[in-house]
Amino acid sequence: MPDGAQCLHPDEALPPALAEAAEAALLADKAGPVTVGEETWFVQPQTPPPRMIVVGAVHVAQALVPMAAAAGFSVIIVDPRRAFATEERFAADAELVTEWPDEALEALRPDSRTAIVTLTHDPKLDDPALDVALRSGAFYIGALGSRRTHAKRVARLQEAGHGTEAIARINAPVGLDIGAVTAPEIALSIVAQVVAARRGKLLGGKLG
Repeated sequence: MPDGAQCLHPDEALPPALAEAAEAALLADKAGPVTVGEETWFVQPQTPPPRMIVVGAVHVAQALVPMAAAAGFSVIIVDPRRAFATEERFAADAELVTEWPDEALEALRPDSRTAIVTLTHDPKLDDPALDVALRSGAFYIGALGSRRTHAKRVARLQEAGHGTEAIARINAPVGLDIGAVTAPEIALSIVAQVVAARRGKLLGGKLG
């Protein structure tokens, strides 16, 4: 900015090229200089932390929450089973929502800055969450379970009306293939894959 002026987008009118650069910076969550004509502007996105919605207050979630929080995510645990979704098990690292997953996700309105991970292994909880997730703009969707489990899940989602291309958005088994066995290892693989998807890193032929 040649004169040190500051402008807020979209509150103030900007040249089309600069407005486009501002939108791109918001999507990428990256700051940088932009030259418009003979002027150079520095575009700095001001955004809330990306969200990670975790369906299932299970042992993997207990390991996942602090790792995701350390990576900069605002974590929300969704589980109607109040015996699992307790502050004692998750401290202050996550917001706890004890509604049914489909109702919770509809209210949370996942967007392009939201990752959704289902961990319950229970179709009654995971499937409704995935149904909403696939109709959202979430940048990442992952589901815990073996390939055999996922094949059955795919069949159910197809019966629910989701097409092959939409279902292919689901990363399953969830997480990078690092040979994870323990809950912390699985959590690490999930965070790594979510970060890769957020940063646009191509893994195994697809994003994240």
